[in-house]
Amino acid sequence: MAVLGVDGWRGRWVGALLDGRSVRLVALADARAVLALRGVEVIGIDMPIGLPDNESRRCDDEARRRLRGLGAGSSVFPTPVRAVLATDDYAEARALSRAVTDPPRAPSAQAFQLVKAIRSLDDALGDPPAGHVHEVHPELAFRTLDPRVRDPKGTARGTAQRLAALRAVMDVEEALLDAPPRVPAVDALDACAAAWSAGRIAEGTASSVGGDERDARGRPMRISW
Repeated sequence: MAVLGVDGWRGRWVGALLDGRSVRLVALADARAVLALRGVEVIGIDMPIGLPDNESRRCDDEARRRLRGLGAGSSVFPTPVRAVLATDDYAEARALSRAVTDPPRAPSAQAFQLVKAIRSLDDALGDPPAGHVHEVHPELAFRTLDPRVRDPKGTARGTAQRLAALRAVMDVEEALLDAPPRVPAVDALDACAAAWSAGRIAEGTASSVGGDERDARGRPMRISW
């Protein structure tokens, strides 16, 4: 049974279907298209699933601490509170967030750019949420695969390090050669790392931070890899 790793890509999603060592990259229009894929045992998605009401998520704090010593702490954005999903206006989002958090905090511009994708996923998961969809973080996966992954993604060294890490567990170069047009290498590699994490979840060997905490809609606030 295949697993799927997913990474956001310019309003769409890039998926990596992994079966054994074979991996295939696909372009997906939206979150519903992600969940509609047949024959997938586990989906690992690099996007917040459980959303806090008025405070930071423990899984974000723990993931940031783990990655800070490995040169990637800034790759974990604070997850916006659920109230922010009600708007596409950044100023309004900041006001909504400050109104419910103590001490008041507002989403960064970078985190706010994820809101449309978070909302799309939140709607697609339904009630109760789809149980085979798990939140993952590629940087945790890469550094577990190979501690020598140290440089930022998108740099020549960082790309080479991530390719070397993935090469040990899947046929990543073949997947990149057959990638959908215009898919950036950084997103394709992140999707492959998410697929590796999904495989570990399916096997019952994954690590995670955040425990069994759930948000107001019953979505887990947990990151696995």
